[in-house]
Amino acid sequence: MSAARSCRLEIDAVAKSYGSVRAVDGVSLAVEPGEVMTLLGPSGCGKTTVLQSIAGFVVPDGGDVRIDGASILGVAPEKRRTAMLFQQYALFPHMSVRDNVGFGLRMAGVPKAQAARRVEEALRLVRIESLAARRPAQLSGGQRQRVALARAVVTEPRLLLLDEPLGALDQNLREEMQVELRKLQRKLGVTTVMVTHDQREAIVLSDRIAVMKDGRVEQVGTPTDIYDHPRTRYIATFTGVENLLPARCRADGAVEVGGIALPGLRAPEGHHADATVAVRSEAISLRPRGEGALPGTVTFVQVLGASVRYDVAVGDGMNVAVTEVRRDSPPFENGQPVSISPAPARCTVLAA
Repeated sequence: MSAARSCRLEIDAVAKSYGSVRAVDGVSLAVEPGEVMTLLGPSGCGKTTVLQSIAGFVVPDGGDVRIDGASILGVAPEKRRTAMLFQQYALFPHMSVRDNVGFGLRMAGVPKAQAARRVEEALRLVRIESLAARRPAQLSGGQRQRVALARAVVTEPRLLLLDEPLGALDQNLREEMQVELRKLQRKLGVTTVMVTHDQREAIVLSDRIAVMKDGRVEQVGTPTDIYDHPRTRYIATFTGVENLLPARCRADGAVEVGGIALPGLRAPEGHHADATVAVRSEAISLRPRGEGALPGTVTFVQVLGASVRYDVAVGDGMNVAVTEVRRDSPPFENGQPVSISPAPARCTVLAA
């Protein structure tokens, strides 16, 4: 089974208000053929409204949505050649798995023999062919998710829309399905737009991520860009950066934390003022006192399965979180003098 030719999607200054609430405020994005673009943000940031504008369930107040250069705003949802996968799957409880998957083909008037072949291919693609005769009530959550996915791809869409597609699954199954979904998307090569509030899910599944806040796009970048180099304090906080360290940018470009210049870290050009250094806990090395950049004292040690979390008091009341791979036993103890060294390439200097 192969998807139809992947398309290029353009979202051009799309805006939507509900009364006095500006749900989407001039969002513009381009999604390249075969790419997975994720709209990431908290509830109420406008990401679902953007997705529904693409699907045709919401009519924007302004702007345009184009596929391969042609506007689709006047096209009925069922004729946009898109497929949408919802969080709750919306399977028909009275139908078998096979009939649920083939429902869209029947509605489109696809000949029975051709539809049957495509349904069987879709079932094999998501590895549920042995469940074809069952009803949704007889399936686990992960199996129902696979049925919904098969129903979405069997129509061979040029654009796949995913609305919190794994939100109904427990954590272990969710992580397993993240990998399965990414493999399937790469195999099909279909252009995909996904909505999620889960930054790990966005990082695992995406080619690029658009972080949204208050109806606007705050930052667009690769998962590595978003993970290591958030542009604002909001993005750093939302994506789980543990350390936002008060800093000072000197006139010579050095960046000081706790009064000590961090080796290899430079301030943005022209920035000579108070700042914040954003750095993740696993991007900091912990060493015996004297072997790192900043002296401190361990104040908390917690074993987290495969890793160890340390809290280190640095300078005047500053706490730095450090996460390291767990060895046989934690090499540092509570109260032990240590030194820390943030990796310069994974630090971001933000305006205070």
